[in-house]
Amino acid sequence: MSAMPTAVRREGRIEPPPMPYGELELQAPPPLFAGEGAGANVLMTAVPMLGSVGSVVFVAMSGKSTQSYLAAGMFMLASLGFVGVSLWRARTGKAAQVTSNRREYLNYLRGVRELARKAGAEQRRHLTWVHPDPTSLAAVAAERTRVWERSPQDEDWLLVRYARGPQRLGLELRPPESDTIDKLDPVAASALHRLLATHRILPALPTAVALGSFARIEVTGTERHARAQARALIVQAALFHPPDQLVVAVLTSPQSLAEWDWVKWLPHAQSRREADAAGPRRLICTDLDELVSLLPADLSERPRFGPAMAATSPHVLVVLDNVFVPVGHSVVTEDGVQGMTVIDIPERWEELSDESRVRLHLDDDEQGRVRVAAVVPRQDPVRGFADQMSIPAAEAAARRLTPMYAGEGPAREDALTRSTELTDLLGIGDIHTVNLERTWRPRPPRDRLRVPIGVGVDGASINLDIKESAQQGMGPHGLVIGATGSGKSELLRTLVVGLALTHSPEILNLVLVDFKGGATFAGMAGMPHVSAIITNLADELTLVDRMQDALSGEMTRRQELLRASGNYASLRDYEKARTSGDAPQLAPLPSLLIVCDEFSELLSAKPEFVDLFVAIGRLGRSLGIHLLLASQRLEEGRLRGLDSHLSYRIGLRTFSASESRSVIGVGDAYELPAVPGLGFLK
Repeated sequence: MSAMPTAVRREGRIEPPPMPYGELELQAPPPLFAGEGAGANVLMTAVPMLGSVGSVVFVAMSGKSTQSYLAAGMFMLASLGFVGVSLWRARTGKAAQVTSNRREYLNYLRGVRELARKAGAEQRRHLTWVHPDPTSLAAVAAERTRVWERSPQDEDWLLVRYARGPQRLGLELRPPESDTIDKLDPVAASALHRLLATHRILPALPTAVALGSFARIEVTGTERHARAQARALIVQAALFHPPDQLVVAVLTSPQSLAEWDWVKWLPHAQSRREADAAGPRRLICTDLDELVSLLPADLSERPRFGPAMAATSPHVLVVLDNVFVPVGHSVVTEDGVQGMTVIDIPERWEELSDESRVRLHLDDDEQGRVRVAAVVPRQDPVRGFADQMSIPAAEAAARRLTPMYAGEGPAREDALTRSTELTDLLGIGDIHTVNLERTWRPRPPRDRLRVPIGVGVDGASINLDIKESAQQGMGPHGLVIGATGSGKSELLRTLVVGLALTHSPEILNLVLVDFKGGATFAGMAGMPHVSAIITNLADELTLVDRMQDALSGEMTRRQELLRASGNYASLRDYEKARTSGDAPQLAPLPSLLIVCDEFSELLSAKPEFVDLFVAIGRLGRSLGIHLLLASQRLEEGRLRGLDSHLSYRIGLRTFSASESRSVIGVGDAYELPAVPGLGFLK
């Protein structure tokens, strides 16, 4: 048996559990030992028997008396007893040998059976991971770590589940080449036959179809079942294949348009060629020519379909729901187009003869389950139980994919690439005439520590709220990761200036730390909010110790102040008592935001500093201390328990897909274009 690898996580994708493979040649059942053993025992007893008969005759003839005859009879009786005992011992010895051989072989089969069960369980785990059940697709989309994980280099590229059915065990069990059945132990041979019949075929495993291997997939049967099958195919394809590599389009009749309205939520169903007031146009049409005008422009120039040809990007998946396509159309052709698969739900169908097509025929069984037979010309059908997905389940999964894609349409590109001034986001007009009394006016608790930091794909402002989640915020602590040139420093400046313009020093104070001594916080020392700017720590590591002492002292001071002022549990309770008039003598205690740029470099020089960060992460919520860590790279091993306290994440363009997954859960930040300021907020 070949060795089975352990599960690993490679860059950009979580590897599935291992798939068993190889072969195991089984031992032959033991023989019955029928013939040679019995003949040898008879021969061994025949020689002394002949000698005994001669002795009896000699004794009987020598004396010719009653005593002689009695002696000869006794001698004869003893000889017969000896022969009988010898034959009995030979028979029982053969039965014991057969029983021993049988027990040994059955124990061997028990070990093989356990190995086959283990391989079957591993195969089921592998296939269930690669092809999850349609009922779990919405949850996989919400969890996000596996969304759009497949690339053209992967073995499961364009492999989409359609049913649960029988499959051969990945570990091949090869029967032995042995003698005819009449020479073998029947009990052992029967046990071997049962083992092979039970474990060589596994029931109800996920069964997939390769979209790239067929130009057309016909889904036949009742319309209700056929559409539910098509939904399961589309959602799984969209979940695991990125929108820039897969396009999903639907051509249907006006009467059936409501059946496919859920597709509009898929990022894969957005046209890269035309847009309207709502953004990129959706690829759901009732007119063929209109749909073609929205699809990739090179479809009419692609060669005819050929399974052995290289993959074409993007792959186009077109659904035809009971619509007529004229013969000879330049895009939706009878022969197929390279890089395009048509899922056809026809009103009527004929016998298949084209090997570029596969038919999934659906029907109900006696228990009301939907069975499917995958039919390919000149091959036996592959049968199983069809995947079915309801419209609400499909829409739930599609809606979870919508916010994960920045898009390539004209409207989204304009919203994300045009320059937006911070003053416009804050609504304060000219910065030279800003009225701080108005911008620092008291805010309701829900708007405190909340400030816009940019715009989203729809042009609306994106707000960062560093309050804790119990106060409807995203904080209290967060993380910003961005490669060189991604706009990290500009983002930090935008956040700091935005907070300073909208919050008075009585509400918020700032500690700005730049380990490498860059220009991130240059010119901000004069702001009344800034308690300290600490830069160029890399050249003076003694300042790191002083900063650690200062921050630890501030935590202790706040704890003692809350305790001495009336045993307040948190800054929130303290401020509520101060502003409500219950304790007007209390002095303002502003929240404190610590922004630490290049924290990875800081922890490399002073690994023990992470203990202070962890203490702030644990106690900062009640003390009103907020921590924002920023760096070009993320080294998770250095966080050592701090990761669980970083509740909001900002991922600008990263150096690798694995860094992107560590920050925001998916690899999308690695795929961002080299435009400063583009990123994801989680």
